[in-house]
Amino acid sequence: MTFKALLAIAALLLALPAAAGTPARVDLLPGWRESAASHLAALHVVLAPGWKTYWRAPGEAGFVPQFDWSGSENVASVEALWPVPEVDETGGMTSLVYHDELVLPLRVQLSDPARAARLSGSLEMGVCDNICMPMQVTVSAVLDAAQTAPDARIAAALASRPMAGAEAGLGGVDCTADPIADGMRVHAHVEMPALGAEEHAVIEGPSADIWVSDAMVERGPGGLTITADLVPPAARPFDLKGDDIRLTVLAEGTAVDIRGCQLDQ
Repeated sequence: MTFKALLAIAALLLALPAAAGTPARVDLLPGWRESAASHLAALHVVLAPGWKTYWRAPGEAGFVPQFDWSGSENVASVEALWPVPEVDETGGMTSLVYHDELVLPLRVQLSDPARAARLSGSLEMGVCDNICMPMQVTVSAVLDAAQTAPDARIAAALASRPMAGAEAGLGGVDCTADPIADGMRVHAHVEMPALGAEEHAVIEGPSADIWVSDAMVERGPGGLTITADLVPPAARPFDLKGDDIRLTVLAEGTAVDIRGCQLDQ
């Protein structure tokens, strides 16, 4: 769901009685300096009871969170290190979400380790309970070079990230990408042991503005077969490389992050 669509929904909801309290509180945890040019901070989202917000690839019904860190000082890059989300089945649709609280670690690379740094961001995110609302938030924190003791909340979130393929016993990953009327259909075959009784999978493309259908997942003797449609804003077939494809397999509160596949077109 696009941010403009959520704004339209929010406008319609203005006629409804306001919910008690605020659905989410958002700030930055300033974190600690992990090396001369690298700092670990975190986005901290505290949600009201019953409310949820979305993972980076939220599913068909969700809203893709967007971050703009261009207002920062002495910051070269910011990488979000997402913890494993929950698989939420509501109204026949699947979303990847967080309830109660999200601590999203941010690895910040500094432009000049000798200078002071400030992380400042403009965020767009969706929050949902019985209704969905857009949130536009600005956050800012000084990244203190003298702070070297880890924040336990950030450390716990780092520990709950998806496993890399090697940790999960990943074997081969082969894909095909076939043109469809409005994009590409990707089939992936993943050789890896089962994560749990009910496995869910997500396919991501090269950019966040590519819409991706809920993946169909089948487990056979040789591993998982995962299929999804990728539709770009232009709604037509596009050039897709194996390195553009990212797969995540989830089950029972754990996940495996798979970067790239052997693509046969």
